[in-house]
Amino acid sequence: MSDKIVMVSGCFDLLHAGHVAFLRTAAKYGKLHVFVGQDQNLELLKGKPPYFSQEERKYMVGAVRHVEEAHIASGSGMLDFEPDMKVLKPDIFIVNSDGFTPEKKRVCEENGIELVVLERIPEEGLPARSSSGTKSELKFPYRVCLAGGWVDQPWVSKICPGSVVVAQIWPTMDFNDRSGMATSSRRVAIELWGNKYPEGNPVKNAQLLFGAENPPGSEYISGTQDHIGLLVPGISRLDYDGEFWPKHIESTIDPETCEWLSEVLHLQPLAPRPEGYDPLLTKNLDPTHIKSLGEAGAMCYEAILKKDVKLLGESMKETFLAWSKILPFTVPDWVMEEMQNNYFSNYSGAITSGSGGGYVVFPSEENIEGAIKVKIRY
Repeated sequence: MSDKIVMVSGCFDLLHAGHVAFLRTAAKYGKLHVFVGQDQNLELLKGKPPYFSQEERKYMVGAVRHVEEAHIASGSGMLDFEPDMKVLKPDIFIVNSDGFTPEKKRVCEENGIELVVLERIPEEGLPARSSSGTKSELKFPYRVCLAGGWVDQPWVSKICPGSVVVAQIWPTMDFNDRSGMATSSRRVAIELWGNKYPEGNPVKNAQLLFGAENPPGSEYISGTQDHIGLLVPGISRLDYDGEFWPKHIESTIDPETCEWLSEVLHLQPLAPRPEGYDPLLTKNLDPTHIKSLGEAGAMCYEAILKKDVKLLGESMKETFLAWSKILPFTVPDWVMEEMQNNYFSNYSGAITSGSGGGYVVFPSEENIEGAIKVKIRY
């Protein structure tokens, strides 16, 4: 074994063979120190507490024979390991390809530490595993909104009708709560159908889910794009005109179209929306901006059918800029700065999935190192 000091960080909840394979490979680079995230920080980032406490996770990771020593990270946020990196002064910092972010690369460069990115490869004879794949609830789909979001609220579409585009995606990972991936609606769906994707008419099932999540007397009514996106396969354009339920739904499950979108769509994580954050604190319901928002949805669906990545990005950007004018608190200053500096300057467009955080969603025909890939379900 090399005398170099190697550092790894992560949640390491629900320890599985994929974790062990990763740690085994990382240990080949030197003496391996693993930093597990604090319970409080993981709850902040994911919107829910880990399955196992930080002490339990530290114990389990430390018991893996490839690990020199396990620690609890002392920092907070997405870079909770950074204070410990300055103390440990490792020679190498190692991440999985799906855990790479530009921020981690930046921190390593600033501290003169070599960054190694590993592909997720299972041990010979064992299936590929990820933490998300071990959780039974991940059998149920997620959905991603691609353009026109907020048009599904009557107080928006009654001013000017418009379209929202959503896509149903396979649960390839455990998306963070409060990050715009319809996780709250999805939990209600799992309560209804016991984590089994329901049989029958998907549109009728979406209506049932809408009613279940929004019983009479609800203070806030969750928009139907969430329920339709979770239950209607493929990619859907939802046309709204002043009502909660769309006046028209057009969907495609064309394999070539869905595979194309899966190929060009990329996600990068931001911090989730803070607990208690109100994205609707200020509303500027200008008909001109709402018209642009609704038209962006129609443009998005057209771009997808044409497989036009440039037009797809433009529809996303138009959606995002309309949000910043109509609902300024959905686009905090730090999010706008991130989008302008890292996405609008490099791609034809992008949106964020959550109101005040979540994920950056953007199209590119290039392979983006470290980006999250999704798979459209059709």
